[in-house]
This record gives sequence, C-alpha cells and structure tokens, in this order.
Amino acid sequence: MEPSFITPAVPARPRSLGSLMGDSLRRPGGRRALSVLSVVLFLAGVAMFAYPVATDVYSKYRQGNLNSQFGSKQLADEYRSGKVPIGSALTRLVINTKAVKVDVLVVEGTTPAALRAGAGHYPGTPLPGEAGNVGIAGHRTTFGRPFNHIDELNVGDEVVLETPFNKFHYKVVPGWGTDGHAYKIVDPSDYTVVQPVAGKSLLTLTSCHPKGSAKKRITVRLELQPKETEVIKQKGAKS
Repeated sequence: MEPSFITPAVPARPRSLGSLMGDSLRRPGGRRALSVLSVVLFLAGVAMFAYPVATDVYSKYRQGNLNSQFGSKQLADEYRSGKVPIGSALTRLVINTKAVKVDVLVVEGTTPAALRAGAGHYPGTPLPGEAGNVGIAGHRTTFGRPFNHIDELNVGDEVVLETPFNKFHYKVVPGWGTDGHAYKIVDPSDYTVVQPVAGKSLLTLTSCHPKGSAKKRITVRLELQPKETEVIKQKGAKS
C-alpha cells in the first residue's frame, strides 16, 4: 500500500496523554527531546527555589558590612549633616512582638541596588525622630525578607528606629488599616502614604503585596512616642 498524505480521521474517542507520550517516545529523536525538556524544567525548578535563598545570603553579607559601618564616626557625621549616601546604613529597625521579629539595618534609598540590603529609606522623607512621615520600604520574600510578616502587626505594636544618636519608638496607630487590620493595601503609584501629615511625626512601612508580587503595596502607619525616646551615648563622650 502506498503511503498516503491524507490526514487520518479523528478517532471517536480522544487519545490519552499516555498514548500520545508513547508515540512521541517512539519517534526518532523523541526521547532525546523529552530528556532535554526534562533537564530544562528541572533546572528552572532549581533556579526558582534557589533564587530566594541566594538573595538571603547576599542580604546577610550586606547586613554584615552595614553593621561594621553603622557605629563609625563617618556615618555619625553624615547623619548629623543629613547627607547619608544612597546604599549606606541609615537606621536600625527593630520589631519584637509575639508574631513579628525583625532586626535589620535600613539603608538610604529605595533603588533596586539599595533594597538588596533588605530595607531602604525613602529619600526626601524625614530622618527617624523628625517631624513629618518617615518612609521605609522592605522586601517580603527575598533579600532577608524583613517585612515578611508585616501583615501581622497590630494596633499598639512597637517599631524602634535606632540611629547613631537616639532610639525612637513608634507605635502602630488605629484607624489606618481596613477590614479590622492594621495595614492598608494601596496601588504602587500611591505615594500619598509617605506624604507628611500636619502636626504629626509618623513612620510608614511599605512592601509589595501579595507576597511574591508587585501588583499592590501593603502599608502600616505608626506614630512617634516622644516620651520613650532614648539618647545613645557616643563613644568617647564624657559622662
């Protein structure tokens, strides 16, 4: 019988995936193609799971360098002048609640490079302790993920910002969040959340939402507690 170029009729019942796979393997090169595809999928899976780990390792390395920088006279002088370079340590952010444990050095700037340290201060917003609205952004699923559990903060929870000179205590304010939460979800372009509010000394924490997506931003608003401010004694200062 001569070979035909007419498309064979479609069977009454669709063929199973196993049958189709078997045909593919029996064709010349089918097994090789399947092997290559398997390797590609395997490597893609490994890369997907390894990426967050790799970013955490890098962030830990950055945090180590920032820790040695944080107590330096150079940083104290830069901080005093209000001219901390992008990517340099600015403040230590500490959260110690039952649900949220964070101890991270926040750098100046929110560029992708700066935020690889884990968290960054919005340029143009006040320094910790100053009047206005201190804006700090942090990662939730990569680079140390300091804001991974930001959605578990409650009204009254405390965040401490330590600078070369002071420790400033902020508490989560009521009336900011929605649906009974302490947080509010906004669009990525909504920079009103870090704008100043007359007569207030605020801190606003922001991160991507939902986890692993940049579709929205999750925000938490806190207010300075002046009576709880602690002065840090400088090295070499006379008592």
